[in-house]
This record gives sequence, C-alpha cells and structure tokens, in this order.
Amino acid sequence: MPRISRPDWPALIGTVPFFVFAAVMIVMPTVALLANAFVDRQGGVTLANFADLATSEIANAFLTSIEISAATAVLGAFLGLGLALIISRGIANSKARTIIMTFCGVASNFSGVPLAFAFIATFGRLGLVTVVLRQVFGINLYASGFELASFSGLVLTYLFFQVPIALTIMMPAVERLPRECREAAEMLGATAWQYWRHIGLPVLWPTLLGTLALLFANAFGAIATAYALTGYAVNIVPILLYAQIRGDVLHNEQLGAALALCMVLVVALAITAYLALRARAERWMR
Repeated sequence: MPRISRPDWPALIGTVPFFVFAAVMIVMPTVALLANAFVDRQGGVTLANFADLATSEIANAFLTSIEISAATAVLGAFLGLGLALIISRGIANSKARTIIMTFCGVASNFSGVPLAFAFIATFGRLGLVTVVLRQVFGINLYASGFELASFSGLVLTYLFFQVPIALTIMMPAVERLPRECREAAEMLGATAWQYWRHIGLPVLWPTLLGTLALLFANAFGAIATAYALTGYAVNIVPILLYAQIRGDVLHNEQLGAALALCMVLVVALAITAYLALRARAERWMR
C-alpha cells in the first residue's frame, strides 16, 4: 500500500509571509481596482467609466504609449541581440563578460527619478554631451530639433534600461547556439546571411519574440522616469492615470481605476505572451 507523504509544515509555514505580502500588495489592490472601475462617484454600479475612455485625449495617450513601448521594445531587443552576439562570439575573457553582465544587471534596474536626472545632466540643454557637442564640434542638438522632453527623448531614455534587459534575456539563448551548426553550414557553402536566415534566427525566434513582449510591458507600465523627465509634455497612459488619481484638476478616481484596469489587461497580455514564448525557448535549450 503506497505511503501518503505528510505535508512539510515548516516549509509551508515559511511561505506564509510571501502569501500575506502577495495578498496585501497584489490581490487587495486588484480587487479595489475592479470595484472602483465599475462604480460612479455616488457608489452606483455603472459602465460610464469605460465609456469615458473613448475620449480623444485617452485614445491619444494609449496610442503614444503603444508607440513608445513598441519602439523601445524593437530597438532594445535587436540592440540587445546584437550585443549578445558580439559578447558571445568576440569576448572570450570570462572576467570581461562578468563585468559586462554585472553592469547590465545594474543598468536594467536604474530607472525612475535618478535615470531622468542623469539624462537631463547629460543630454539636457546644459547637459555635458550637449555642451561638448556644441562647443567642440559645433553641433547644436536642440537647434536641429532634438528635445529631451519629447517622444524621441523618452525613447532614448527608456533604451538605457531596455537594452540591458534584452541582453540579459538573449545571452543564454545565444550562448547555446550550437557552433557545430555554424561550422557545418560554412562547410556546405552557406553564407552568414543564409545561416542566420535558415538556422540562427528560427532557433532564436521564440526568445526574441518573448523579449519583445517583456520589453513592451516594461515600457508600457513605466511612469517615474517619464514623469520626472517630461512632466505632462508627453501624453502617455501612466502619466494620465496619475493625473486622474492624484491630480488637482483631472481628479477622477473611478475613471482612473478604469484606465488602470485597461493598462493591467495590456500588460497582462504582453506578460502572458512572454511566458508562453519563454517556455517554448526553454524546451529547445534543454
């Protein structure tokens, strides 16, 4: 007769703080968000909050957020893939690789107000790079149309943490590409383009798509960097949500809850796509 294993009570008790934290920080705010999204200011049940999302301002905010997220996801993923290939194929020194990956771990978490201040000090109107380019090379960034508190400035700033994230995700997949396949393709007369088109990219495709999904979700939900860098100059969903919940003029918590719920759905779809693609990539790597 098979023995019934007893539950490991010490281990189960050890997980209690985690579940309490998850309930307080994730479950309860989500329930409150759902409750506020479907009520009006008098507490009655309504769908008017979602109907109000059809205004041009909110639609433009979603469009701008999607454009910024897509641009930084595509640029970040392909720059990260390129750097991963360079590091994997061109840097044999393990210490140098360790330094690079350590920097990526730090840079991927360097965001918010400190990152915004760093870019203002570097690429602002009186920033170091701006002044050097103007005084030494005669290049005036702002006279040529560049503006840090703009769509392009926000994309440039987001890439600082998007590229390291992409590099961190892509590196294991790139390092597991069989060198024998590359050598066999070269022996059979295949060019580098043919190798990457028929072998390399199809193998890396799930990881690359998963990276795109994760970077999109990461940029779509970012607020601290954008708010500190641009204020209300760029109309994106997180800043508009902040204005609805904490603002003095646009204060409407119920509309903000509906807006936040739509954001959660967009990010959840992107994260789900990332998890599915990562699982497929991990099956190949095993």
